[in-house]
Amino acid sequence: MLSITRIGGALGAEVEGIDLRLAVPDDTFAQLQAGLVEHQVLVFRDQPIEPPQLAALAHRFGEVEIHPAYPATAQSEEVRVLEHSAERPSKIEKWHTDMTFRARPPLGTLLHGRVIPAVGGDTLFASMTAAFAGLSDRLQRFIDGLRAEHAFEHGFRESLAEPGGRQRLAQALRDNPPVTHPVVRRHPVDGRPSLFVNELFTTRILELPEAESRAVLELLWQRAVAAEYTFRVRWQLHTLVMWDNRSTQHRPVNDHGLAHRMMHRVTIAGDEPR
Repeated sequence: MLSITRIGGALGAEVEGIDLRLAVPDDTFAQLQAGLVEHQVLVFRDQPIEPPQLAALAHRFGEVEIHPAYPATAQSEEVRVLEHSAERPSKIEKWHTDMTFRARPPLGTLLHGRVIPAVGGDTLFASMTAAFAGLSDRLQRFIDGLRAEHAFEHGFRESLAEPGGRQRLAQALRDNPPVTHPVVRRHPVDGRPSLFVNELFTTRILELPEAESRAVLELLWQRAVAAEYTFRVRWQLHTLVMWDNRSTQHRPVNDHGLAHRMMHRVTIAGDEPR
């Protein structure tokens, strides 16, 4: 029997009693959908699924969106490989919400652990719903209604600076010009407000002068990831984590040195933030 147990204060739950290699019944899937919105991050342990099964699970939640910067697995074009090693160190060091450089950022992401370091390599998550609720009423009113710019080029500037980086990502640059989103978005399912700016992709608040924009963004980025709003996932082989991209940020903890870490990722298409 499916059970979803909260294991974090602001967000995060562990899901037991399900084998994701098998077709998920409709009533069970409805529980997963509701659990994702409520808990924002779902952790499934001991799920030895293969890329086609991972893609099939993602399709239950919506269309699959291809990330332009990562290679595909051999078994499924829709499943992408995130791999770090001595030869390929991680370049993502900042808190972020996935792909906010898109006009319709993802609904969510599924990440499956395939090669896990013996020590380190955890992922941190933060609830943007809790972060917004924790702001003063006056600050909430001030930022609600503002809009911010998000840019692929800003988020992938380290990759673009590598030899051949601009050539490798030329199509992604053409396909992803800067976009704008509300600083505060409402969740399309439960209507709760949350912060929707992140340090990796957000460049400026349109309605404010540059200096004020920078000051407000840095304040919001700092408050967004206060310890009381966060949850930590310690990876194990075949752990699957799914997060609601509409109400969270996350950041890898790159403390595993040169150890090999390889994950399979599927991104679920979302809607226009409002």
